[in-house]
Amino acid sequence: MEKGAITRDDILKTLEEYDHLGRDAFLGAYGYGEASTYLIVHDGKEYDSKAVAGVAHKHQHGRPLTRLEFSGGVGHAVDWLKREGFTIGASRNPKWTRDEIILACDVVARNAWNGLDAEDPRIAELSDFLQLLAAYPDEERASTYRNRNGAARKTFDIATHHPDYEKKQTKGGQLDRDVLRDFLDRPTEMAQAAALLREGLTHGTLKPVLADDDDDAEDEASAPEGRVLYRRHRTRERNKGLRKKKIAAVLKSGGTLDCEACGFDFGAVYGERGEGYIECHHVVPLHEAGEGTTKLSDLALICSNCHRMIHRSAPWPTPADLRTLIEQQNRHDGAVLPRPRQAVAGADRH
Repeated sequence: MEKGAITRDDILKTLEEYDHLGRDAFLGAYGYGEASTYLIVHDGKEYDSKAVAGVAHKHQHGRPLTRLEFSGGVGHAVDWLKREGFTIGASRNPKWTRDEIILACDVVARNAWNGLDAEDPRIAELSDFLQLLAAYPDEERASTYRNRNGAARKTFDIATHHPDYEKKQTKGGQLDRDVLRDFLDRPTEMAQAAALLREGLTHGTLKPVLADDDDDAEDEASAPEGRVLYRRHRTRERNKGLRKKKIAAVLKSGGTLDCEACGFDFGAVYGERGEGYIECHHVVPLHEAGEGTTKLSDLALICSNCHRMIHRSAPWPTPADLRTLIEQQNRHDGAVLPRPRQAVAGADRH
């Protein structure tokens, strides 16, 4: 039996049987449980996607698939059903992302750290921004995805965990508390990040980043400005044209391509393979710099290790700050840190 070899007619016949037996009887008859993530939405009704996809096989292959023979998610049941033109929805809403919580926490902060009711126009605006942010694909969103009730509940999750709140707390989550702490520790920085998110969503200049896209996920998890703005920041850093111009400016001034933080020289260590290699770091985070043109003076040349250490957690140190940390550690260990020759040569440096 070829898994996924089902037609639209096979699926429609299965939906008829589902309606005739009722959900509990249908699932029990074929040994399936309730859908944990995805549902088929058809003619205003919802059906368990994995069970329907598996049972539909009996119409062409003589028997249904058992629940252990395939996955109910993307790649199996979801793809088979979408291929035949069916709409897939989620059985429950996915967890909130850092970007979404930044937007919600900013609303709470601007309301003197009080939660807001679903009828408040600021909640309507927040819900609209969350829809525009599109942190998850359509098939992972339930029908109530980031609606006004959900947005309002999130503001109370945040507000009731404020250190000055004395009544019973709502449940919330660890990420709610992490973002709240960031707002309390760095209020200006976080407010600027929220403002830039709103501006980018309003004008369509920010590209949504799906929560299951794990490129640079470790860094993004602690990025001070959130996942979406972090990606824009990294796009600037990876601009090959700017990197080449920065390198050319350093070499023209008589400097060399050693790391501005630790002094590491790829060419000196790796020989010909390492010649000309260095990473480019945008010193000012996007939430501080805004959407203006990037200047060469905004860029620093650093090694891969130092670049990762800068982005590891918020607030991000500058290359100079990181160098100070390295020097302090080396003094403790009795080592001497080489001084970057590009700094001696007077190249652009922060």
